[in-house]
Amino acid sequence: MNEDKKSIEAPLWLRVWRSQQENFQLIFIALCLALLIRAFVAEPRYIPSDSMLPTLHTGDRLVVEKLSYHFHAPTKGDIVVFHTPLQLQTAYDKEQAFIKRVIATPQETVSVTNGKVYLNNHPLQESYIAEPPAYRLLPQQVPAHNLFVMGDNRNDSNDSHVWGFLPEQNIIGRARFRFWPLNRIGFV
Repeated sequence: MNEDKKSIEAPLWLRVWRSQQENFQLIFIALCLALLIRAFVAEPRYIPSDSMLPTLHTGDRLVVEKLSYHFHAPTKGDIVVFHTPLQLQTAYDKEQAFIKRVIATPQETVSVTNGKVYLNNHPLQESYIAEPPAYRLLPQQVPAHNLFVMGDNRNDSNDSHVWGFLPEQNIIGRARFRFWPLNRIGFV
């Protein structure tokens, strides 16, 4: 009888596994869901510079939504997060993320004159910028599948006025929600 009891009693590791198997399964499922959500739906991002002042500050933490641009193209005014454009890959890591505001979409013409940004020869009303741009940009038409993006801190932003058009394929997603710092929590 003693021999039967020993053969029936499982090793300690197996008993622990059986008792915790449901917990391990839940953790595994939660981890898989988190990875899928981050890969395809949304991910957190950190603002590393002042290029989007006053809208976004250095150290702000955002949720970047990735799904909507599979159904429609970015529109003027969207704040987009994107991988390093080819023109900057000698100075920045290819996977580094940038964040800027969409100013012009394909086939639109953008220029900067006398401290104003013009879209299709009409001045933009930009209440969100830190200060008017202190540079000139000759009219440029945005090619198909590209965007013209600028930081809200016009004079301290490495953006399309410096390096050219942003290919839409570089876009990671749209900045939607600031979750840090708590005193500035809310939609972007």
